[in-house]
Amino acid sequence: MEKETQITIINKIIMLFAKREKSMEHTLNTLKRLLNTGITQYHVVEEVKDILTDNGYTMLSLQDTWKLETNKRYFVSPFPSFLVGFVVGNDCSKLRIAASHTDFPMLKFKFNHQFKSNGYIQANIEAYGGLIKESWFDRPLGVAGKIVLKGESAFFPKSVLFDSDKPLFIIPSLAPHLKKDAHTIDVQKEMMPILCCAHDIKGEISENILLDYIADKLTVNADEILDFDLYLYIDEPVREIGLGESFISAPRIDNISSVAAITDALINDAEKSGLSVGVFYDNEEIGSRSKQGADCILLKEIIDKIYESLGMSRSNIHNAFSISCDVAHGFNPNYPEVYDPTNKAIPGNGIALKCSASQRYVTDSEASAVIKALCNEKEIKYQHIANRSNIAGGQTLGPIMSTFIPAMSADLGIPVLAMHSACELMHKDDYIALKALVTEYFNY
Repeated sequence: MEKETQITIINKIIMLFAKREKSMEHTLNTLKRLLNTGITQYHVVEEVKDILTDNGYTMLSLQDTWKLETNKRYFVSPFPSFLVGFVVGNDCSKLRIAASHTDFPMLKFKFNHQFKSNGYIQANIEAYGGLIKESWFDRPLGVAGKIVLKGESAFFPKSVLFDSDKPLFIIPSLAPHLKKDAHTIDVQKEMMPILCCAHDIKGEISENILLDYIADKLTVNADEILDFDLYLYIDEPVREIGLGESFISAPRIDNISSVAAITDALINDAEKSGLSVGVFYDNEEIGSRSKQGADCILLKEIIDKIYESLGMSRSNIHNAFSISCDVAHGFNPNYPEVYDPTNKAIPGNGIALKCSASQRYVTDSEASAVIKALCNEKEIKYQHIANRSNIAGGQTLGPIMSTFIPAMSADLGIPVLAMHSACELMHKDDYIALKALVTEYFNY
């Protein structure tokens, strides 16, 4: 084939991809918005609140008596990193739940974090979740989280969100010339981020430079800050990569991709046939054992409260179907030996339906049949995934939720490469498939 002809074919392929990208751009708006702004679990929930409010949802409080109406939209957020959104359909005996988590592996500041070492000002941090440690080196790191200020009384402090809006820290790696052998990274020794050189600070060095900076940005006095949950985050934007820009590279795809898909399904204009509930838990990355994690009774209490408001029996909860939406391990062609030989998820081939004999994933054959029938009817791409028999793999929200809401349940999500890395990789087609499935699941 002549070189000119080859170039013409490549240009045509690129043009076809460009047309496809333009047509799907609006489909990815929520995903991109949450990936760029959801820099901590608190910011994820705050952004979801804004999206739901803009789409006709009314915020409720658990302390109030609810007077719910058919075909109305509501959400409740008793904790800043936890939210439940729901739509009251025409037949609320039909309960459909879709759950995901708002947190992701990060680096968290300890309370007394500032220290000076050999001319540098550094911060004392600890790992939150099972992050790929080496991926956090040499990247611009912003600071964000929740700041707790003095309130009207001791039992009513005031919480506000904070974002540095720019990178403040970096964790420099050690040059290969100075390394002796490969070793396990020691977070306490090797991952203490640098804020600045001590000589960069004019005058006396404050005991807490970062909190002084935060207080100034929030226009409060530093002594008003009682405590905080602050994290380092990767300050890098969403990028579309590959020949046809079919991949998305971004921090926090696990599990903001699932949060976005459920949010998109909740704001879909089609009429919801039953009681459609989207749940956004926190603390999945560290075991879900918290007041805002999946291992709590809060969701069941909220559903009971919904049925009580509608004058319906709480026993309707046994008519529920639940899906746990979390990312799956996409097949990495450089490491084929760690994947199951016949049940592996290829990016771009659709939703990964997860099964496990050990019940690390909650899907059973009946629940799987429901999801596959729905996908087949609506022409939504899906694929099976199972862990290699000699590798345990992780656990999801599904098995934990099912102990509180014993309903038919399925575990599923989009395939992701570099899971738990500072920057992960997904295929756009898989998000479109997940969004379509959750939307049909609520509307069916």
